[in-house]
Amino acid sequence: MSGAAVDGRDRKFRQAAIVYLHVGVLYEAGIVALWRAGLMPDRGPVGLWLLFGALIVGGVTWALWRYRSPWLPRVVWALHALRLPAVLAGAFGLNAATTLPAELWRLALVVVLVNLGFLARAGWDL
Repeated sequence: MSGAAVDGRDRKFRQAAIVYLHVGVLYEAGIVALWRAGLMPDRGPVGLWLLFGALIVGGVTWALWRYRSPWLPRVVWALHALRLPAVLAGAFGLNAATTLPAELWRLALVVVLVNLGFLARAGWDL
């Protein structure tokens, strides 16, 4: 394998890591905004969930950046893709239980799809 090919693949892992980090920061900020607006369901202390989320985001970002195993972005891609049914339902008004506007769900759909794209590039060397 040539040096340019290695550099290109490494760049894809770094990009996937940075995009995943930004998605995580966006999710954390979204939780804070929903909590302040009183829209978060009561599932325990919000601070604990924020800490748990930050640890997951930090760990996945670090692992993508450090290890560059193609299986990691593939697994994260599959887990992140599990969000699509709920996001699609919210984006197109199919979830009557949500109090969030459809525009927010549509934005989440774009964010999830961009993240899936960068994870796929790293995981399958696209």
